Amino acid sequence: MRSLLRTPTVPPELLRDVALVCLASGVVGLSFGAIAVAGGLPVWVPVVMSLVVYAGSAQFSTVGVLLAGGGPVAAAATGLLLNTRTAAFSLAVADVLGRGRFSRLVGAHLVTDETVAFALAQPDPERRRAAYWISGLGLYVVWNVCVLVGALAGSAIGDTGTYGLDAAFPAVLVALVLPALREGPSGVRRAAVTGAVVALAVAPFVPAGVPVLLALAGLLTPMPGRTS
Repeated sequence: MRSLLRTPTVPPELLRDVALVCLASGVVGLSFGAIAVAGGLPVWVPVVMSLVVYAGSAQFSTVGVLLAGGGPVAAAATGLLLNTRTAAFSLAVADVLGRGRFSRLVGAHLVTDETVAFALAQPDPERRRAAYWISGLGLYVVWNVCVLVGALAGSAIGDTGTYGLDAAFPAVLVALVLPALREGPSGVRRAAVTGAVVALAVAPFVPAGVPVLLALAGLLTPMPGRTS
C-alpha cells in the first residue's frame, strides 16, 4: 500500500476525489451507527457488521428490518440480496486485486460501488490498481471509524422518533434506488412498481422484512421485447 501512495502515476485529482467520497461516506457512517444504536441495538452490532459485512446499502436494509421488528433470517436475506451485485463488480476489477490469496481476500472485501468506479475510470492497469487500493482502504477505515463514533453517540440520543431519525433508514434506501429508477430502462421501473405493490399488499399480514423478500416477484415482470 505504501508503494501505491508514493507512485507518481496517481493524479492529484484522484486523491482529491477519494477524499471527498471518504468525507461523504463518513457522514453516512456516523448516521448509520447512531441510528442503529439509538433504535435499540447494542453498540457492537453496527460496529461488527461494518467490519465484517462492509456494505452500506446491505447494512442499512438489514438494520432497518431488525428495528422494524423483523427476524434475523429476513434481515440477513434482505442484506444478502442487496449485496449480490458485488459479484459482478468483483469480476470487473479482478485484475487489480493481485495474485496472492491474502491480497485477493482483502481486495474482494473492499469491493464497493465507489472503489469499482474509481478503478474503472483509470486509463491503464497501474492506475486502476492504485485507485482501487487507495480508495478501498481509505473508505474502509473512514467508514468503520465513523460507524464506531456514531454508535457511541447513538447511546445518548434516546428515542429516535423525537428527532425524526426513525425515518432515516427508509430515506437512505429510497435515495439508493432513485438513480436506477430515473436513469434505467422502463423494464426496471416496471419491476420496481410491481415489487412495491406486492410489498404494500402483504405488509399487514406478514412479519417485518418478509414484504421486502416477496417484492422480488417484481423481477418476474416481462421485459420489453420479451414474451412470457
